[in-house]
Amino acid sequence: MKKSTWLVGLLGAAAALTSCEKFLDVNTDPNNPTVATPNFLLPSIISNGIQTQMYTSLRVPYITQYIVRRPADNRNIDQYYLTNAQSTNVFNYSYFYSGGNIPLMEKAALAEGSPYYVGAGKIMQALILAHATDMLGDVPYTEAYQGGANYTPKYDPQQQLYTNVSQLLDEGVVEMQKAPSENKRPLYSTSPSESGDILYKGDPAKWVRLAYALKAREAQHLTKKKSYDPAAVLALCDKAFKSSADDAQLNYQVAVAPLSNTTSIFGPTRGNFGSATFSTNVIKYLNGTTFPGVVDPRFGILTPSTSTGAVAGAGTPPGTNLTPGSTYTDFYGGWYARDLGYFDVITYHELKFIEAEAALRAGNRPRALAALREGIRAHMAKVGRGGSNALPAVTFPTISADQITTYLASAAVPQTPEDVTLRSVMEQKYLAMFLNPDSWSDLRRLDFDPAIYVNFVYPTRTVNPVVAGQTDPKLRYPRRLLPGGTEVLYNPTAVAKLFSDAGATTNDEYITKPLWFDQP
Repeated sequence: MKKSTWLVGLLGAAAALTSCEKFLDVNTDPNNPTVATPNFLLPSIISNGIQTQMYTSLRVPYITQYIVRRPADNRNIDQYYLTNAQSTNVFNYSYFYSGGNIPLMEKAALAEGSPYYVGAGKIMQALILAHATDMLGDVPYTEAYQGGANYTPKYDPQQQLYTNVSQLLDEGVVEMQKAPSENKRPLYSTSPSESGDILYKGDPAKWVRLAYALKAREAQHLTKKKSYDPAAVLALCDKAFKSSADDAQLNYQVAVAPLSNTTSIFGPTRGNFGSATFSTNVIKYLNGTTFPGVVDPRFGILTPSTSTGAVAGAGTPPGTNLTPGSTYTDFYGGWYARDLGYFDVITYHELKFIEAEAALRAGNRPRALAALREGIRAHMAKVGRGGSNALPAVTFPTISADQITTYLASAAVPQTPEDVTLRSVMEQKYLAMFLNPDSWSDLRRLDFDPAIYVNFVYPTRTVNPVVAGQTDPKLRYPRRLLPGGTEVLYNPTAVAKLFSDAGATTNDEYITKPLWFDQP
């Protein structure tokens, strides 16, 4: 700020300085550029863009009943009490920490002739925008990313945003498919320091596959719409991820100054889940209850094998649901709670379940069965590699190829194309999408159907009476997050319009209103 003020003062006095231009040239520091190059903007866009979805995972897994709160009667999110503060990070990371830098990077990349950076920017913008609208509904886009020029952007309707997301992905693919000779700047470099594409290490083909995976995910959200086309979804799947090596994920690392908060959002160092335990919903799938006699090899990995689970709203007595030999809750004994693990955004195994559902809806049961089995195999192979946690001290079992084969031959998995059902696809997808907030998109578009999600338990006590009191039983679950707290303060007119358009007057009413993708 001091440097900027000094330069403005000099420019204001230009008429009085006969050698002003020469003086300013002398005082321009070539080692401290005023405009960052694309390779130094992209890492932050990637990491903060992925964290948009990661921070949603602080909240949504309580709605999807991967986890529940241990204390009871506290008006918690697993009892469908939501607040604006719970949405602030997903909004701020979408627009301020990541999205706002994308136009700057694209402008610089276009100016120097680096189309891969333009492509990465468009695909990241689509990833961020898709997640924001799927969680929040209508969000800014056409008037967004203008900084101080517009602090109160209008909110675009979700139907239009889905079109915008698809267009951004198509445009990103075009840029990423250009010849390497057209790209002036390397997409990824490790010298003199790591810069550029920290997601795929400079592989444009993987960015293309990511774009098609995102298009498939968003297209599959539209199963309630007359326009839904399973054949089109399958065509997108064919162009998307080919293996788990294509997964879009954020890898955590040890914090080395000046870095901070680089360990897992789920891990013990950050300590965000000290009052969480696993739900009975999850445990029953793993421990042989839902599928009698079939203990899932992921039991002991996704959750400790000692976990018994709890029901939303019921709580647990003090001292229960702890990781053996520690004072940590059993949540910290799970694979995804490793301090130095990773956060999945969208994966090959998710794509295979998207393919399985689309193939089933298209009447192609053999393809549905093959994709379902491959989704299960891929997820088990990914989480079944062993490893350990230091705090609490946990060593995770491995899952062998023989164990996967045995599970795939069990009663938990359809054995013939005729046996494939929507339930068999979605419950396996639910397990493989562990803690991923996009599971909420599935639950909503399928109306939390108890015939599909057989272990899902409605909160037993102190559930939000406005949510529980909805006339239509299908709407007795949260369907959207509230607007972010910063928007309530600084963009109140737009927020008021959101409520008016939704037909809601209170926060509790607002969260019961289905989003556009969640309506016929």
